[in-house]
Amino acid sequence: MPTEAEVFEALRKVADPELGMNIVDLGLVYRIEVGALGRVAIDFTLTYPGCPAVDDLVYDIVEEVGRLKGASVVLPRVVWDPPWDPSRMSEEARLELGYPI
Repeated sequence: MPTEAEVFEALRKVADPELGMNIVDLGLVYRIEVGALGRVAIDFTLTYPGCPAVDDLVYDIVEEVGRLKGASVVLPRVVWDPPWDPSRMSEEARLELGYPI
């Protein structure tokens, strides 16, 4: 089974198409749970509720995490609580997008 750290690394390859940054550094990943038989559940959010990239992100999450050895089922789920805000971004992401640190 993949480790949580491996899943995070795989998710760093998934970019928000509008912002061009990975969903981990954007602070969009809220929970990763690696369960029995390689079941990987991922709770993530979007920068705003009407984001048109949701289907692309779900597809990319399944593709990237599904490549990990032992990941048999990848279950991404969009959540809205807590609401996303720029404070969730990594320092690098905030600098690149012009937000204060």
